[in-house]
This record gives sequence, C-alpha cells and structure tokens, in this order.
Amino acid sequence: MIYQLIFVLILLILAYFIGTHLEKKHYKSIIEREKKLNALPAIAIKTPPTDGNFQQQLVLGSVTISVDYFKRFLASLHNFFGGRVTSYETLLDRARREALLRMKEAAMEKKATLILNVKYETASIYKGRNSTIGSVEVLAYGTAMIPYE
Repeated sequence: MIYQLIFVLILLILAYFIGTHLEKKHYKSIIEREKKLNALPAIAIKTPPTDGNFQQQLVLGSVTISVDYFKRFLASLHNFFGGRVTSYETLLDRARREALLRMKEAAMEKKATLILNVKYETASIYKGRNSTIGSVEVLAYGTAMIPYE
C-alpha cells in the first residue's frame, strides 16, 4: 500500500516537472513565432477592404494538445471542490495561440497581406476516465486576402 502511494507521488512529481518544462518550451516557441508573424493582421471583421484587388482564400490552422497527468490531477481536485479549473486555462491559451500561428503561417505561404473573419472552434477530442478532458483541439480559420500580382 505504501509503495503504491509513493509510486503515485513520484509519477505526479515527474508529471509536474516534465509538463512544466514542455509547456515553457512551447510558450517560448509561440512567443518567437508571434514576433515574426505579428506584421500579418488577423482580424474578425467580415467586410473586405475596398481599396485594392484581392483574391480571397480560406486558411486554417489546427492543433491538438494533450493534458499532462499533473494538470488532470489538479482539474479533478477542482471538479471535486469547485471553482475555476486554472490548470486547463494555460492549455487552452497555448492551443488557441498555436492554432492562430499555424493559420498565419498558411496565409504567409500564400503571400496574404491580411486575414479577415477569423474564427475559432474548440473541441474535446478524447475523454479520459470519468469524462475528464484528455486532449483538446483548436481550429482557427479565416479568409486570406491575397493581392493579385
């Protein structure tokens, strides 16, 4: 019995440190790429600009991010006691930002100068035990405005 408890504690500690390291590494990558792609506006306005001759094309970015065991453990405690599930907030933040970056990268490949009507779709694609979230998918999509050459 005591060995099982020690084993679970060791797994939680490992999950915490590994998950924190990977999350920080992902945030660092996101911040670097956001700086590079910040010049490409992505806005929610539906009306295209009237000045210019543009080709319009759908662009999207999709990402699936899994929850680590430590965050799942914290979320189960929040579900038991109630309150905000803050352990999932960083997961969703990373997923939204990554999906937006992937959409912008797809638009840059097409030489777009603007992305209009940006929308997000979020889905839980895997349910763990007791219907806890295992993975989340975020899809960002919009209309790339590509100038005619």
